[in-house]
Amino acid sequence: MASWDIQPQGVQGQLKVVGAHAEDLGDVLSGLLADLREAAGAAGTAVPGSQAITPPHGPVVAGNTLRGPAGAPLLSQTSTGPVGAALAQYAAARNNDFKAMADRCQAAVLGAVKATNEYVQGDLEAAKNAQNAARAVRLDALKDVGGKQR
Repeated sequence: MASWDIQPQGVQGQLKVVGAHAEDLGDVLSGLLADLREAAGAAGTAVPGSQAITPPHGPVVAGNTLRGPAGAPLLSQTSTGPVGAALAQYAAARNNDFKAMADRCQAAVLGAVKATNEYVQGDLEAAKNAQNAARAVRLDALKDVGGKQR
């Protein structure tokens, strides 16, 4: 029969290490997405100069002020160039991969926690069963077993 020797404190220590690495991964992925957004915005467009900014049509709300297209354009939409579009497509295509990384980290940590808790509960159940069995032993019957009386 196989025996197990899991030390819950050791598992807890390792889970803290893994948690720190998972946080680092989350920070790196967040930084990557922020850098991609910044790069896409800085990449420019294939449209020359002022043609890249399209004034809004119809009323525009900015703060509490409503201004129409005749006033100074308060909001503008910058056209996306081919590099920005490619970076956006890259991020969208990798979104499932990024989510899978986070999901796998979480599943591994939660699985280790659940397995360790089950192990501890099994130990407690075995100890409880052993105590109940010891209580059920008839001590008077044991006195007569084993030989001579003195």
